[in-house]
Amino acid sequence: MLNRYWLLAAWSCSLPAIAETGKPILQPTSALSTENTMQMLGGLVLVLIVILGLAWILKRFSLVPGTANGTMKLVAATGIGQRERVVIVEINGTWLVLGVAPGRVNMLHSMEKPATNSQQHDAPEPESADFATQFNDSIRKNNV
Repeated sequence: MLNRYWLLAAWSCSLPAIAETGKPILQPTSALSTENTMQMLGGLVLVLIVILGLAWILKRFSLVPGTANGTMKLVAATGIGQRERVVIVEINGTWLVLGVAPGRVNMLHSMEKPATNSQQHDAPEPESADFATQFNDSIRKNNV
């Protein structure tokens, strides 16, 4: 019977010791740890890839219009195949229609620059003028 008490006392005394040694000691993490630095660099690389990808898409599909300050100006361009294009270029008042393919450029046609009438472009079309008046009338009716 005495052995049982000694066994119970020894077993109950060892439990707090096991409980104390089982806890891990937490150390404060550094803000400049390797994990945080790699996460930051990964985010930076991702943002740079997105920026470069958008720049490539804008350049590839000609979504950013170029400026022409010299004597040569690109008037229009259209793709007619996978790698072929028809381009209209203005050089000193003359329009050149060019066929552009990989490794060669052919002149398809040459003509003088068409005269534009500035008064014709300034006046609104009749349908758009009618729409504008109808729209203003409907706004005035709703405000009354």
